[in-house]
Amino acid sequence: MPDAQRSTLETYLAECARRAPEFRWTLDANLHLTVRFLGHLEFAMAEQIADRLVDADLAGFDLRLGEMGSFKRGRLARVVWLGLAEGAADSKQLAVSVESECARAGLEPETRPFSPHLTLARARARDGAQLPDLPAAPRIEAWRARELILYQSRLGRAGAVYEPLRTINLR
Repeated sequence: MPDAQRSTLETYLAECARRAPEFRWTLDANLHLTVRFLGHLEFAMAEQIADRLVDADLAGFDLRLGEMGSFKRGRLARVVWLGLAEGAADSKQLAVSVESECARAGLEPETRPFSPHLTLARARARDGAQLPDLPAAPRIEAWRARELILYQSRLGRAGAVYEPLRTINLR
């Protein structure tokens, strides 16, 4: 996500955090669209998957964030996110390509259908939390997805820390 879009969301996330402290709000530096969670695997296997994705010559596409939503368990929200108003079909196609290479590498298939979104927050309580009224998401200018980044995430007291391992340029 480009810096201009991140900075627009930074103020919005701060206001949401003030209104909904029952959630851990994502730092703007950590905002990203997850295409596939690989889980714990050897670096060599991640590199093999990345190499094959480079060879696949994947296309870039335009993205624009849309409305806020949440993944719920009953009436409680577990994850708060922004969907895509533009680029959902292209991001799904990218996810299909990534999933195909993961399967080829022997990883277990993802069982949940891919739902392109930008995670904004996770409930502090394991079962979720009541989501209060939040301000409408700001209108954020569209941008071109030009790269796919393989991250390693490490959970810490302050949340996840994402370390980029490999960048795959999209044509």
